[in-house]
Amino acid sequence: MAPRKPTIATIGYQGAKLDGFLATLKEAEVDLLIDVREIAFSRRREFMKRALEEALAGAGIGYRHMKALGTPKPGRDAAKAGDHAGFRRHLQKQLDSDAGRAALAEAATFVRKRRVCLLCMEQDPAVCHRTEVAARLGKETGAAILHLDPVSTGETPPTKPGRKPHRS
Repeated sequence: MAPRKPTIATIGYQGAKLDGFLATLKEAEVDLLIDVREIAFSRRREFMKRALEEALAGAGIGYRHMKALGTPKPGRDAAKAGDHAGFRRHLQKQLDSDAGRAALAEAATFVRKRRVCLLCMEQDPAVCHRTEVAARLGKETGAAILHLDPVSTGETPPTKPGRKPHRS
């Protein structure tokens, strides 16, 4: 039997219930969730770092927070202001930094050995930085990218009307 091609899944928890979120990860056979939020905080307690890590452990899924793969505050501020070029500029600077490159290399090691999923808050991957992180990891590892949607049927949600993607 030929080895399975690596796959990088991505997921956003916006609008999801924890049980559906976990079920989506299990269905995709994820065994390591990499949290790519710069700050692993959420207004929703179940998606805060410790609570999420505990819920994932209960489902047999590992957890790793990789702050250096998150969007820095100036990039998040640019995104909130609708400055997509500024968002991209800050994200690229972060991912190209020494810390960003080291985190990408570490994440690539995980992708080669495990079934990895990248986590952020934004439901729509077309407007989330995790898509850029996944693209870089895919280029490095040859992995396919699969966007998961824990809110609907597991399929990638369409880009919301009137929203421009953060990526070019």
